[in-house]
Amino acid sequence: MKSRFSWFNATSIALGFAFLYIPILLLVIYSFNESKLVTVWGGWSTKWYEGLLENEQLMQAAWVTLRVGLISATMATILGTLAAIVLVRMGRFPGRTLFSGMIFAPLVMPEVITGLSLLLLFVALNFDRGFWTVVLAHATFTMCFAAVVVQARLQDFDKSVEEAAMDLGAPPVSTFFQVTLPIIAPSVISAWLLSFTLSLDDLVIASFASGPGATTLPMKIYSQVRLGVTPEINAISTIMIAFVAVGVLLASYATRAQSAQAEREKRAVDQGAG
Repeated sequence: MKSRFSWFNATSIALGFAFLYIPILLLVIYSFNESKLVTVWGGWSTKWYEGLLENEQLMQAAWVTLRVGLISATMATILGTLAAIVLVRMGRFPGRTLFSGMIFAPLVMPEVITGLSLLLLFVALNFDRGFWTVVLAHATFTMCFAAVVVQARLQDFDKSVEEAAMDLGAPPVSTFFQVTLPIIAPSVISAWLLSFTLSLDDLVIASFASGPGATTLPMKIYSQVRLGVTPEINAISTIMIAFVAVGVLLASYATRAQSAQAEREKRAVDQGAG
């Protein structure tokens, strides 16, 4: 059934995209503002980007945020993928309901509760709060999102491909890394990107789990915005937007390449089995 064009649909879409992207566009434009006042346009200038190099606090916060996102997203993707495999492939094992509930609890748990519970855990373990506590906290609450993404792909996975590979003599471990993982790679990449984005965006949980020398960029921006927005904040935010956009484009290209490769390998396995 073909959808019909209507001015109501077009207007709704235009308003939706405008609501989402016009604030981002204004932030990018005003990052090149000559004036020190972010609400007054004073001409085009790149001096605030140059000033970022001299702002050690913002640069250090950005570097901490980037490292936390990379490490926590990798940990969350690995753990989430393993959890998805257990939920999809292990059947009805004892404790499955409890296991799935513990995996997906952070999806519905308020971030304040998650952050407070992690803080109490670190205090009970006498674990000094710092960089690694933020990493562990972000990996904990993003792992459930990674598990959901990978689980959705595994549920539609054609197990005959794995069975054909094992019939040809491939052991289970080799079958997973050479057949299963390449096929589900697009979902794994999507899970990593989602986990990375959530880590970059988090403020509440990081506020509970961070310590001296582990101030993330959202925490730094929030503390400065309370005293007034500066053009340097617009500049660092624009850089983060560009970084995420480039990452999404590269991931999209890698996903298409992985999908094409997985399809070729699937056809090769089918031909070998035949």
